[in-house]
Amino acid sequence: MTIVSNWSNYPKVNSKLYGITSKAELSQKLKLNGDYIVRGNGRCYGDASLNDSILSCLPMNKFLSFDTETGIIEVQSGVLLDDILKVTVPKHWFLPVTPGTKFITIGGAVASDVHGKNHHLEGSISNHIISLEIMLADGSTVSCSRTNNKDLFWATCGGMGLTGIILSVKFMLKPIKSAFIAQKSYKAQSLDEILELFERTSGSTYSVAWIDCLKGGKHFGRSLLFTGEHYDPESGKVKLKEPFKTHSDPIINIPFNFPGIALNKYTIKLFNMVYYNKLMGSSKESIDHYDPFFYPLDAILNWNRMYGKRGFTQYQFVLPISEKKGLEKILRRIQSEGMGSFLAVLKVFGEQNDLISFPMKGYTLALDFAIHPKLFSFLNELDEMVLSYGGRIYMTKDSRMNKDFFWKSYSRLEEFVEIIKKYNPEAKINSLLSKRLEII
Repeated sequence: MTIVSNWSNYPKVNSKLYGITSKAELSQKLKLNGDYIVRGNGRCYGDASLNDSILSCLPMNKFLSFDTETGIIEVQSGVLLDDILKVTVPKHWFLPVTPGTKFITIGGAVASDVHGKNHHLEGSISNHIISLEIMLADGSTVSCSRTNNKDLFWATCGGMGLTGIILSVKFMLKPIKSAFIAQKSYKAQSLDEILELFERTSGSTYSVAWIDCLKGGKHFGRSLLFTGEHYDPESGKVKLKEPFKTHSDPIINIPFNFPGIALNKYTIKLFNMVYYNKLMGSSKESIDHYDPFFYPLDAILNWNRMYGKRGFTQYQFVLPISEKKGLEKILRRIQSEGMGSFLAVLKVFGEQNDLISFPMKGYTLALDFAIHPKLFSFLNELDEMVLSYGGRIYMTKDSRMNKDFFWKSYSRLEEFVEIIKKYNPEAKINSLLSKRLEII
């Protein structure tokens, strides 16, 4: 038995952890008694990849094909986005969608149907997948796509690994003319101003805002907005010595858990003040490498230890685009409680693009909260507010929402569950999350 937790270090469970290296080994394991869940690199925040028995897909990390002319690539599910970037960027191709860390597996990306800073224009990762190879709970292997076994395809994208075990993913990359991003930074002095900036810059390929969720008064909701486009050196703005340079490995490490008192409303307020004022004027333009633009926290190994040995949870919700007042009221409740997060990220989503995907056309806010005795009762209160405004919570980040809230917030959940029962009828593939939310 091994103590296993994901990136938030909460919850921690005693599990049997098996490294899977081949289809035959995986099929044999599924024929044994008990239920299993597959785990990638453990970078999800909740309990979606935790169970009493866990199958690690990390050893299944081979590149199967890469057409440098068309940008079509196929890799096994255990390949990290980090590895894909190192191979594809020098060939002038980039990930079509990427979350805020490159240290996740492609299998985990599909199971979460990850979104990025470009969802408002280009959707989630499922928008760019050509086909999936999946091992079902009975050990058989099938291929699925938008036209072949399409119910399995759409239930697998965002399905938290419950339809079967993703063996490989074929998807379309994005052509780029350099590894750099033309970034524009904007300072917003209030929540109304940041929402207006999002509307004004809605044509930008990438956009994301950091928001100070502890600031009250006339500067309530003050924020920094960052937009970006892939930089074309032929524009002549900046000459690049290494236009297709890939990222470097992290050099900063947090070697131990911080004491629980280190992150409190006073230290967060201080951080927020310094971070907000790093942008001296109202706006700025720069040419930056893709690594700090997309993955600023990847520069620090084990940054999750800043939250102490109790760990933390990330609370990410989305509200419909019409519910600006709902977003304001939730932020005001967070501010009045003094429950701020120095990692508070605001984005705009486009339309939902599959069966069980988290994004809907609207505003999404992600906040990190250190685990402490009063936290969950407060998050339950936020749940009620989110639900009252027609919103929902991202399963990949969740470790505590209750099943009643969950079943009320995902409109096509019954259809999703019926597809799971079709391909995983005995719940052989199961997780702490699926049990807690009574999905199967």
